Amino acid sequence: MKIEYRQAVIEDAELLVNIYNSSFYDDYVRFGSCPGYGQTKEMMEASISKYLKHIILCDNKPVGCVSCIDLGEGVYEVGCLCVIPEYQGKGIGTQAIRFIKSFYGDWERLTLVTPIDKKENVKFYTEKCGFRIASTERDGNVELYRFVAER
Repeated sequence: MKIEYRQAVIEDAELLVNIYNSSFYDDYVRFGSCPGYGQTKEMMEASISKYLKHIILCDNKPVGCVSCIDLGEGVYEVGCLCVIPEYQGKGIGTQAIRFIKSFYGDWERLTLVTPIDKKENVKFYTEKCGFRIASTERDGNVELYRFVAER
């Protein structure tokens, strides 16, 4: 299994909508809403223009996406990490976090949020990626953990 990353371009908008929808459908059903699910092509084009996104390729097939927002002074927010369901549980997400840590060589702190109820995400980020839970917050009706990883 060969994992590679390529920077997304505007022409990837439809591909990314499909990856996000596949990856976040279960969250949409479970929580009644999910910011990663149901975006239009135009919304994704705007997001690609604003945020650096990397398409995750497994044996040259697009299977996920990882994006970060530079908050300045070595702080980066992981805005999205998603892998389509049939490729989950294969270490691709763990490799994507390692990729982010090497791509943003000046990182001092990485942050991200995920629903508290997604125990598999909590375990993934704390046990496999070296994050700790820093706080809780809400997005509509969903309670979230804020995770932090520091050098």
